[in-house]
Amino acid sequence: MRTPPAHVAPPDRARKRRRLARTTLAAAVVAALGGSAIYIAGAQAEEVAVPGRVQAEAFAAQSGAQTESTGDADGGRNVGWLADGDWLRYDNVSITGADLTARVAALNTTGGTVELHLGTQNGQLLASFPIASTGGWQKWTTVTAKASSVPAGAQTVFAVLKSIGTADFVNLNWFTFGPATATSPSASTAPSASSAPSSSPSASPSGTPAGGGWVPVDQARWSKELAAFNAITPKAVPAGTTRVPEFHTDCELANSAPDDPIVLPGLSGASHMHTFFGPKVDAFTTTDKLLSSTTTCNAPGDLSAYWVPELRKDGKPVPMKSFRVYYGSRVKDPSTVKPFPPGLRVVEGDAKRQVDTPKSSGSNQFWCAGSAEIGRSADGNWPVCAPGGNLIFQLVFKDCWDGKNIDSPDHKSHMGDPVNGVCTGKYPVAVPDLSFMVNYQSLGGDGLSLASGKPSSMHGDFMNAWEPDHLGALVKSCLNQSAKCGVEPTFAGG
Repeated sequence: MRTPPAHVAPPDRARKRRRLARTTLAAAVVAALGGSAIYIAGAQAEEVAVPGRVQAEAFAAQSGAQTESTGDADGGRNVGWLADGDWLRYDNVSITGADLTARVAALNTTGGTVELHLGTQNGQLLASFPIASTGGWQKWTTVTAKASSVPAGAQTVFAVLKSIGTADFVNLNWFTFGPATATSPSASTAPSASSAPSSSPSASPSGTPAGGGWVPVDQARWSKELAAFNAITPKAVPAGTTRVPEFHTDCELANSAPDDPIVLPGLSGASHMHTFFGPKVDAFTTTDKLLSSTTTCNAPGDLSAYWVPELRKDGKPVPMKSFRVYYGSRVKDPSTVKPFPPGLRVVEGDAKRQVDTPKSSGSNQFWCAGSAEIGRSADGNWPVCAPGGNLIFQLVFKDCWDGKNIDSPDHKSHMGDPVNGVCTGKYPVAVPDLSFMVNYQSLGGDGLSLASGKPSSMHGDFMNAWEPDHLGALVKSCLNQSAKCGVEPTFAGG
């Protein structure tokens, strides 16, 4: 079944309610104290060096974490959005005694524990911190634990989150690993995920940050590609061409693996299972590796990688029917759209969003293509499709870029939505609007689950590895001229 040529973003792009509440709280703190000459450590700062402490945001790698400004004294930034199964890795930690502490805040009454393991996520248990509600996400208290041993030398320590609930249950500000020493038992020297955007260009747009962070675009390379794009003469649009800004690429399944080179770079097996399209992908994939690879996508010059969580039926992978990525535009003036910058990495959706999605619940909906929906699964989350159709999901990405960074700590904050049809403010550069059309050989119904959980956790990743001349030609002739193309700028549609 052909899908409509104009792909409209889902109406529900709201952030998690808790994130909005925290942003409001941070704004209120700044407003209340802005004229008081009182300085809250970390309100705008990054890590704060306090002897004897490991700041929570100094992780070398993480899963499920985000950082934010904190009102806690000597806090730098705190790490939050932590739920059961999430973890943080700290390198080069000196353990100087058996008395350990953690600075925590929590609003979730379910609570849980923060386990410290040596070496790996499942390594020797060093200590466990019990977590109970403190009365608020910025109501801080210090909890204590006894280390099972005091190993000598620099250690790798994993903080592993455990809870019987599924929701976020704790914020972390810092740890101590025994008495204070002359030098702080610092974690990794790698950039923190909370690092502010740099004004200096990256040496390479394909570098992968340790644990995430702001990654500036290679301005010299981007300027060169932009100049070449601006010099392209678009092809004449023949009469009868559908005037919709669009082209696409069709990709076959490349591989499946419990890896994610954007969120968990260099950590093989650390992710839930993903289904990859385009080149074969693993935890060590970078843009440079993609540019020298082969691909299952049929658009000439497209060596980009695309992936989504694996869909399962009774625990077994559901076969793919097809995977198409539409490249379009949601801005009022498509002639303003520029190609993607080199090395752009983007995540859309939220793997941690675990809410029910009954029929007509808005975005994050699986639906039936080619036939009618004739029922729902027992839990109400999955449609049942009539014979002749199949289960499908459409995932729409943001299409306004900040013009500075090819990645950000949450892999989303360098991208935004148009405002009244215009890319402006923090996100002034219009780029192609990605829309994943994920078709499964399934009629839906009972027994379905994503590797990331409920259907509301559906998400997608994009790592740009288009050859600039091919992408530039498609953007110039098809998107800029509001002309429908297929896999090449020939106005053939399809």
